[in-house]
Amino acid sequence: MANFQDKVVYQIYPKSFCDTDGDGLGDLPGVTAKLDYLKDLGVDYLWLTPFFPSPQRDNGYDVADYRAVDPRFGTMEDLETLIREADKRGIGLMLDMVFNHTSTDHEWFQKALAGDKKYQDYYIFKDGAPDKIPTNWVSKFGGPAWEYLPGLGKWYLHLFDVSQADLNWENPAVRAELAGILRFWREKGIKGFRFDVVNLISKPEVFEDDYEGDGRRFYTDGRNVHRYLQELVAAGGIDGMITVGEMSSTSLENCIGYTNPDRHELTMSFSFHHLKVDYKNGDKWSLMPPDRMALKNLFTLWQEGMQAGHGWNALFWCNHDQPRAVSRFGDEGRYWKESAKMLGTATHMMRGTPYIYQGEEIGMTNAHYTSIGQYRDVESLNYYQILQQQGKTAAEALEILAQRSRDNGRTPMQWDGTAHAGFTTGTPWLGEADNYPAINAAAQVKDPDSIFSYYKQLVALRKQEPVISGGQIQFLYKDDPDLLAYRRWNEDTQLLVVCNLTGHDAPVTLPEGWADAGLLLGNYPDGGSRTSLRPYECWVLKKG
Repeated sequence: MANFQDKVVYQIYPKSFCDTDGDGLGDLPGVTAKLDYLKDLGVDYLWLTPFFPSPQRDNGYDVADYRAVDPRFGTMEDLETLIREADKRGIGLMLDMVFNHTSTDHEWFQKALAGDKKYQDYYIFKDGAPDKIPTNWVSKFGGPAWEYLPGLGKWYLHLFDVSQADLNWENPAVRAELAGILRFWREKGIKGFRFDVVNLISKPEVFEDDYEGDGRRFYTDGRNVHRYLQELVAAGGIDGMITVGEMSSTSLENCIGYTNPDRHELTMSFSFHHLKVDYKNGDKWSLMPPDRMALKNLFTLWQEGMQAGHGWNALFWCNHDQPRAVSRFGDEGRYWKESAKMLGTATHMMRGTPYIYQGEEIGMTNAHYTSIGQYRDVESLNYYQILQQQGKTAAEALEILAQRSRDNGRTPMQWDGTAHAGFTTGTPWLGEADNYPAINAAAQVKDPDSIFSYYKQLVALRKQEPVISGGQIQFLYKDDPDLLAYRRWNEDTQLLVVCNLTGHDAPVTLPEGWADAGLLLGNYPDGGSRTSLRPYECWVLKKG
């Protein structure tokens, strides 16, 4: 684990990063073209979301071939060039492995459809009549989690889109196939892996209806998941590489198990509880302001809990499935720059490995689309209909999508103020946010007060200050809803991190001995008063 504590990962959604051939889709040569920008930022690894052949029903998370490059993103030679050029700059590539399910276009599923018993056992098929669904489980994208195939007289499980059939990890042949895929990419020079919804891979021995929820309690962190991960890591030859698991609706106890280095499962885990604090009654599609006390309590629980259990967190606000953090937890208007910097400070100073999602380092915002025709995400399109079926007007459904849609994180990277934000010379697959003339990388890379320059400092400090990468953590002011604050320490150094989560002034009484501590980092040029934080202000104070 020690090898990765001072590292920072940058997530790239290739489809929206940089388009070099004018077809409106980002591509692998586009990533290569921006490597110097990423080296300047200082990141160590690039996590690329899937660029494998796919029908793109779920933006590449419906994989049809795990060992090839989709022509829309380039060629295998393009990928090999990217690996070599990244290596020259000291940057490793991490691939996104979608091993809970495949596309129904995958050769394995097509063989299963054709009646091949071997490949039918690669998936979760249940015999039955068309009017007798195996369970009442609900798909993550809405609707039933089962689809009937009249030609076979069978149902198949799809926890996600109907085109994403869940793999049968109970079958040793499936586990062997997936380990072989990891070896293939490792031999290509890939340095790490991110595993999509990997805590859902172990299904129950008996499939039964869920009369309390949507079925997730039967398959989340399932009975064999830890054994399967240990086997995959060993057989795939990836023990010692940087790995991260996306954990859906997981528990602290399980994530300690997934990431404790003694267990040889994963290096770190993503959990999403802190990104549900603005879900009214736990429903993603019901809006409310973020519950700041819940946010503080979740950070405290997961940071101090993982520390106690020798687990390791992946630290993040944004990714391709989330709205933009500055739109959600900050202020897009008057305090855009201050709140974007504060949010970066809040997580980058914590115990764990920080992830920067493309555009986060320049303060990109939600798209603010105004018509359903602007959306592309399958989940958003489904829920536009579902919300209206539940009684919402079209305008109300659009307002919810404007705050919740995954497309908010998928708009084209804003490189400069030219047409389409410099992302493409063609027509982008998804429309860019209208604010790109003001919010773009070209406007920030040379500006010492920019969000980009601030993120460079955050990345550099993690490498310069061992207390950030390896120190202990303890949360403070636990009853104050406005302040997110914690102490970091090791044998030589102490840090005090204090963040104002609000758009108003927040008084603070510093712990004894901290009033005269030096300011290591702050997001207001004059450094603040030490008795009150201005809107979205943050301090990192240092002693020792």
